[in-house]
Amino acid sequence: MKTAVIIARFQTPYLHEGHQDLIRQVKLEHAKLIILLGVSPISGSRKNPYDYYTREKMIKTIYPEIIVLPLSDHPSDRVWSENLDNLLKGVFPTEHFCLYGSRDSFIPYYSGKFETIELPEHGDYNATELRKQYADKVFDSTDFRAGILYAYYNQYTKVYPTVDIAVFRNNKTEILLGKKAIDSKWRLIGGFADPEDADYESAAKRELTEESGELQTSDMVYETSRKINDWRYRNEADKIITLLFSCDCYGGEAEARDDIAELAWFCLADVPQMITSASINESHTELFNHLITKYLNK
Repeated sequence: MKTAVIIARFQTPYLHEGHQDLIRQVKLEHAKLIILLGVSPISGSRKNPYDYYTREKMIKTIYPEIIVLPLSDHPSDRVWSENLDNLLKGVFPTEHFCLYGSRDSFIPYYSGKFETIELPEHGDYNATELRKQYADKVFDSTDFRAGILYAYYNQYTKVYPTVDIAVFRNNKTEILLGKKAIDSKWRLIGGFADPEDADYESAAKRELTEESGELQTSDMVYETSRKINDWRYRNEADKIITLLFSCDCYGGEAEARDDIAELAWFCLADVPQMITSASINESHTELFNHLITKYLNK
């Protein structure tokens, strides 16, 4: 008889009844069963929160006799199919296989040499909704707290992209600066880029509007980028790298909005003394030095 192979992700906090029905149905038809777990190239995400080892242990706890193997995602369906076939034949060179999947599974993308069988859905189960149900639950257990540590320590160290904007007027002799309520020092307008932003120029335009109102400006011009020693991340492995843009303002009144408590125009020629007197946010010093060198000392 052929060896059954279920190809799935099982990205859920437990094997729900639909999963177990699928496994039981396949086991009735085959003496041997292998489960291939899809492995995402992204370490920890909302769609793929559980790594291979966590899902393997979840399956083995209920079905210790089932062989579980990892199968990495690949951008090419053809290469992924070849990798799947080579994995099975490399581990079990004398066996023949039948691949099982449900609706919306791997089957439309598979171009390998093994037979595929599509199984009907088992109940009204939705992995995304199940993950959402558990996403905001807090459990008072050592295992729960240990799981949080495991998740964070197995993520890639991240860089958070931000944008800062030097808004000029009067032939670049004046610059718009802001203060946040949490900080008494002047700084550039800016903030974090969002996944919805089409590009960093769009992010800069959005942040400028959110924090200073509907100013009429020229297009955003890229200036430079710097790692920012933001106080929130000074003791963290994750860091901020910002992209500095500039634009010219030719209309509109600057109005402090969002988390900006105060806005004011300053002579660019006064900024070096502001840096010396520590009235400029120190995390933006390198950005201001770039602007001074380019526009004031030209």
